[in-house]
Amino acid sequence: MLLIPAIDLKDGRCVRLRQGRMEDETIFSDDPVEMAGRWVEAGARRLHLVDLNGAFAGEPVNGAVIKSIAARYPDLPIQVGGGIRDEQTIQAYLDAGVTYAIIGTMAVKDPDFVGRACRRFPGHVIVGLDAKDGLVATDGWANITEHRVKDLAKRFEQEGVSAIVYTDIGRDGMLSGPNLEATAALASAIDTPVIASGGITGIEDIQALCEIAGTGITGAITGRAIYEGTLDFSAGQRLADADCGAVKPE
Repeated sequence: MLLIPAIDLKDGRCVRLRQGRMEDETIFSDDPVEMAGRWVEAGARRLHLVDLNGAFAGEPVNGAVIKSIAARYPDLPIQVGGGIRDEQTIQAYLDAGVTYAIIGTMAVKDPDFVGRACRRFPGHVIVGLDAKDGLVATDGWANITEHRVKDLAKRFEQEGVSAIVYTDIGRDGMLSGPNLEATAALASAIDTPVIASGGITGIEDIQALCEIAGTGITGAITGRAIYEGTLDFSAGQRLADADCGAVKPE
């Protein structure tokens, strides 16, 4: 299982939010490129970048920072989400060296967009499904829809997405542990790889995810825990490699 550090970008800085609330932020660095280097040195084999401003604006806002990180680490797979609403944005990110574009809000509002993107950019599209109580949220988690996670995941699997990033927004940034039951249930319902996100607190959560990795969980995104030091990233990845088996990025 791959442990993936999250770098959430707001106003050009590296921050973490609690449950997606823009007003409830903790600033961890004014230099996201330097922060990316910290995780690369710690052994990260992929990075998860989120343009938080972009998620609310509906278009890239921190694109320049993202491109700088991709340019600094050209051989490192990078997945980017937040504000991706059209194919031109995906093309621009891929041209800049980003490996995967994560489609979130648009996947719910215009599901056909996912199919078009998968056909145009095969192997480079991930869908991000953020949910609360099994219902998908959109627009930077501001709106809870009536769509169930499993139903949408099954549809996007047919379109050929590379992975599903599943985030339990009730756990994200709260250091309360991941929603193991819901994540395992989603992974068991589809054949597409699932990347878990939200709630990882410490090494025991990596162990718990490893125990259910056989359901189809191939990665786990971690943010606040590695920034606040409740999880040692290098130790977590070593455990994931030993107990879950190493997952090599494409």
